[in-house]
Amino acid sequence: MPAKKTPALHPDLESVLLTHAQIQRRVKQLGAELKRHYRDEEITVVAIMNGALLFTADLLRSVDNPVRLDCVRTTSYGASTESLGTPKLIHGLTLDVTGRHVLIVDDILDTGKTLSLISSMIRGMRPASLRVCVLLDKKGRRQVPFEADLVGFEIPDKFVVGYGLDFAERYRNLHEIGVLKPAKQKV
Repeated sequence: MPAKKTPALHPDLESVLLTHAQIQRRVKQLGAELKRHYRDEEITVVAIMNGALLFTADLLRSVDNPVRLDCVRTTSYGASTESLGTPKLIHGLTLDVTGRHVLIVDDILDTGKTLSLISSMIRGMRPASLRVCVLLDKKGRRQVPFEADLVGFEIPDKFVVGYGLDFAERYRNLHEIGVLKPAKQKV
C-alpha cells in the first residue's frame, strides 16, 4: 500500500501548528461536549465574523440540537498582527436572545477584549445561559481576565493563520493552521 502523500507546506507558512485532521477531530469532540451540556435544548449560536466562519460551520454540523444562528462583526486587528486596542462592534445581533441558551463561537481568544465586549453585551440581553467556545486560546496574550468555557487548542504566542484566521483578510481558506512567516506579516 503506497504511503499517503503529505500536502506541501504553504510557501507563506513557517510551520504547521495544527493539521486539518487534528482540527476536525477536536471539532467533533467539542460537538460532543456541547451535546452533553445542552442535551436536546435549542442553542442560539453567535459567531464572531469573519474568523469564526469555518469553525462555526463545522461545529454546528457536529451537533444535532435545534440551532439558531446569528453573527456579530467586530474589528480589532485591521491589517496588523497586533490588536489596535479596543475592539469595535461593526454589526450586532439580529436575533432576540432573551431567555435563550446562547453559545458565542470565536476562532481565537487572545487579548480577551473582543470576547469580553461581546459577552457583556449579550449578558445585558438576559439570556437563559451564556457559554463561550473558541477554537484557539493564546493565554500568553491575555490583557483582560477572560476564560472560555470550551477550548479547542491552547497555542503559543505565535501569529497564526488558516482555517478562518487571517492576516489582512488573507489565508482564511487554508485547511491547516500555521505560523505565518515574519516576512509575510507586513502589508
